[in-house]
Amino acid sequence: MDKNQTYDTIIIGGGLAGLCNAIYLSKFGKSILLIEKNSFPNHKVCGEYISNEVLPYLSFLDINPFDFGAVKINNFQLSTTNNKLVSAKLLLGGFGISRYQLDNILLEKAKENGVIVLQDTVVATHFNNDKFKVETKNNKNFYSKIAIGAFGKRSVLDVKLERDFIKKKSPYLGVKIHVKGNFDSNKVALHNFKGGYCGVSKVENDVINLCYITNFSSFKKYKNITDFQEKEVFKNQFLKDLFKQSTPVFEAPLSISQISFETKNPVEHHMIMCGDSAGMIHPLCGNGMSMAIQSAQIASKLILNYLEGQILSRKQLENEYISRWNKQFKWRLKAGHFIAMLFRNNKMANFLLQVVRKIPFLLPIIIKQTHGKPIKL
Repeated sequence: MDKNQTYDTIIIGGGLAGLCNAIYLSKFGKSILLIEKNSFPNHKVCGEYISNEVLPYLSFLDINPFDFGAVKINNFQLSTTNNKLVSAKLLLGGFGISRYQLDNILLEKAKENGVIVLQDTVVATHFNNDKFKVETKNNKNFYSKIAIGAFGKRSVLDVKLERDFIKKKSPYLGVKIHVKGNFDSNKVALHNFKGGYCGVSKVENDVINLCYITNFSSFKKYKNITDFQEKEVFKNQFLKDLFKQSTPVFEAPLSISQISFETKNPVEHHMIMCGDSAGMIHPLCGNGMSMAIQSAQIASKLILNYLEGQILSRKQLENEYISRWNKQFKWRLKAGHFIAMLFRNNKMANFLLQVVRKIPFLLPIIIKQTHGKPIKL
């Protein structure tokens, strides 16, 4: 690889958004360099439930997750801290698949399409004379017409770009484990405990994904994750039973700190932001993976039009992306923030649960606020 090579697009980050962008653009013959700091594949702290709205787009990318063990999910279950339970049908439905599996599927498809994948760390980006220069830790420089930021929840580049959200405190901690045990494969559950909530769903190979998020202030009172789970998480009887009656697949839980749900800009320094780099929905709403994939669909389609001269200026490209991103996700994020705020108040959460148990059709309506419609190609 020529360390000074020029590409149509450089994608920084090899998660869902980065890989979907790479596959789409390479499908139309564009030269793509994808730079990812970590080796592939690897497990990530993630809910691993995706709503079916992304299936038409994945099909267009020649990917069928059910060929790789994805589990169909049509039912939703919710509990609050007082161990009351309510269930509902998911209007659109979804599927469960691990990030380890899905990232690897997307990676292989990207390589098959001719995408150059480089394991390295981007340390700086520059925009001059309508072109990007991307510098890596291994002293390589690459150039492109377009740069896509798909580097996740928070990165050194966020600091370098002086993004507003990175200057604010991020008080959340996420923890994930895979286990073997008894759980309905057709169901995704969300169980609340004081200071947090845990998502539960099946993924491929009959594995159960348990992923919870909590305020760091709640967690730091305890000496380790095991102690926190015993003293706080297991106050929810449903979670206690799930954890106690299952066998861990991982040697140790995965964790990530400083998770931020602050508002982010979809475009920074002319770089198109995708996935978590553009905005994160609260895991309580369970649809972050879908948002990452959809943001890639919006971005890559517009970028293709720009590269082929159908969008005449960079300003038009950026304005159109911001407009479409906001139209697709701004309400979802606001709804997610509001729902999460309500459930952080235990009394309010228990009251809401009583309401939806008496008026069950309300729960699908609430869920719908954080989900979209099948992607139009």
